[in-house]
Amino acid sequence: MADNRREAQPAPPLPTPLPVAVADSHTHLDMQDDSVEEALAKAASVGVTTVVQIGCDLDRARWAVKVAAEHEAVWAAVALHPNEAARLALEEGPDALAAAIDGIAELAALPQVKAVGETGLDYFRTGPEGVDAQQESFRRHIRLAKELDRALVIHDRDAHEDVLRLLAEEGAPERTVFHCFSGDAGLARRCAERGYFMSFAGNVTFKNAQPLRDALIAAPPELLLVETDAPFLTPSPYRGRPNAPYLVPVTLRAMAETKGMPVDELAAHVAANTARAFSY
Repeated sequence: MADNRREAQPAPPLPTPLPVAVADSHTHLDMQDDSVEEALAKAASVGVTTVVQIGCDLDRARWAVKVAAEHEAVWAAVALHPNEAARLALEEGPDALAAAIDGIAELAALPQVKAVGETGLDYFRTGPEGVDAQQESFRRHIRLAKELDRALVIHDRDAHEDVLRLLAEEGAPERTVFHCFSGDAGLARRCAERGYFMSFAGNVTFKNAQPLRDALIAAPPELLLVETDAPFLTPSPYRGRPNAPYLVPVTLRAMAETKGMPVDELAAHVAANTARAFSY
């Protein structure tokens, strides 16, 4: 009941525009209430002029590719989410998983697709029975990103050590992004040593997220991205309301405060980093 009340709350207001235009490095426009055109217009009005639309199963990946082809402000990333990889393998068998990854590979070769993702490991929602499928899927996505010279966008939930291990064993792509960074300062330093980008979402603003803010402090500005993961992880003080790309400025300003940096300086880093990470 409480969740329904939160969902019924109005969308947050437009924040003050950023002094430097940035990108939302990870969003799900297909899961949001606004039309694509409405979402992009609201975002652009506050200085969020580019979005990376994530397709996390084969159907959503096809949609992401279509939207990116139709809108100059949208780039696509395509992959099988680790939970989708486990579901396919467990419910339909390994051949179904292999066929879906082949479908992702065809889409990832298109010019409007700038990344393979979100792929990775999720040990929170998928139990031990799905680990092998997730790990095999992750390995195949890593190889695909390297074959096509695409960024790799990683979903890492309760799986830090295995994610780092598989990246080391396969050899990480030149441009690797930890989406919705969820580790502590120690993991941030390890990612920084390897040159991995770290993308922070609205949960960095939550009261109980001090370890995440410590990670942000440890992460060098040259490797920082910002994202919404909308419609999820709406930043405070709007937690519980629907998230959307136009709320990136709320998270970015909180990030700047945490790092003790001027907003325009951090925004300039984030803008340049996102363009470099996704090669656009």
